[in-house]
Amino acid sequence: MILLGFFFSYRLLQFSSRVIISDKELIQFIVQNSVSPSKNNIFDYVVEKTVEWGDPIRLMNEDYQKYVKQVVKEEVVTEETQPLIYLYNSHPTEEYAPSDFVEFSVHPTVIMNNYILEDILEKKGYSTIVEEGSISEILKRNHWNYNNSYRASRILLEQSILNYPSLKYFIDIHRDSLKKEKTTVEIEGKKYAKLLFIVGLENENYSQNLAFTESIHQKLEELYPGLSKGIYQKGGPGVNGVYNQDFSPYTILLEVGGYENTTNEVLNSILAFSHCFMEVIDE
Repeated sequence: MILLGFFFSYRLLQFSSRVIISDKELIQFIVQNSVSPSKNNIFDYVVEKTVEWGDPIRLMNEDYQKYVKQVVKEEVVTEETQPLIYLYNSHPTEEYAPSDFVEFSVHPTVIMNNYILEDILEKKGYSTIVEEGSISEILKRNHWNYNNSYRASRILLEQSILNYPSLKYFIDIHRDSLKKEKTTVEIEGKKYAKLLFIVGLENENYSQNLAFTESIHQKLEELYPGLSKGIYQKGGPGVNGVYNQDFSPYTILLEVGGYENTTNEVLNSILAFSHCFMEVIDE
C-alpha cells in the first residue's frame, strides 16, 4: 500500500536533516487527514499519533510494531451502508513522476487519487467506495491482455452494483501520457496537473454522460480556469468508444495529469476536482 510505504520511507528519511521532501504537500495532507480509515492498518495509527503529538519524529522513534495488531478498530454497526460514489482505475498501474521516496520502492500511481478523493468526499458526507479488486488478477485469470482492461473493470463494476445498489456515480481515474508542458497549469501561483475528460461516442448513455461531464467541466472553468482541458469524445475504428459508460449515465472517465506530474500537482487537482464535483451533484 502506497501510504504505508510513505510511512516507512519517512522513517528512513528522518536520519538526514538535509533531506528536502518535494512531496511535502501530499505528506501534509496524509498526516492531517485519516485517509481511508476503514483500512484498519498501521497507517491509521501513524495518522492518529502524528496529529496527537504534533511531532512526526517522536512517532518515528516509537516501537510501531506492537501496534500493528492493535489498530483494528471495533466496527460500529448502524444502518446498512448506502454508498453513492464508486472510485476505480481501469489502468491502475499508471504512474506519476518519481517522488523523493522512489529509492524506497514507493511509486505514486493513479490509485492514490482514489483514496484522497474518498477521504474528501466522506468528510463532506458522501458515502464512497474505492474498488479493492485487482484488474491484473482478472486479466491473468481470463488470459486477457492489457487491451482488455475495460472488460476487466466491467466485471468489478457489475459486482459493485450488486453489492451496493445505491451507487449512482462511477469515476474511473487515469493519467495522460503527454509531456509535462501539456499536462500542467499554474493558477494563482499554484501548479496543478491538468484534467481531461473522456466520453465514448459508442454507448447508449452518451448524451447523458456528455451532459453530466460537461457540467463538471464548466464548473471547473468557473472556479479553476484552465485546469480542465475539456472533453475528448472518442469513437470509431480501433477505439474503445464505450469505456463502460453504458453502465450508467453518471460514469466519468477522468485523466489527472501526466507521467511527469508531481504528487503535489496531482493532489492540488484532485482537491479542485472534488470541489467542483460536489457542487455539481449538489445542484
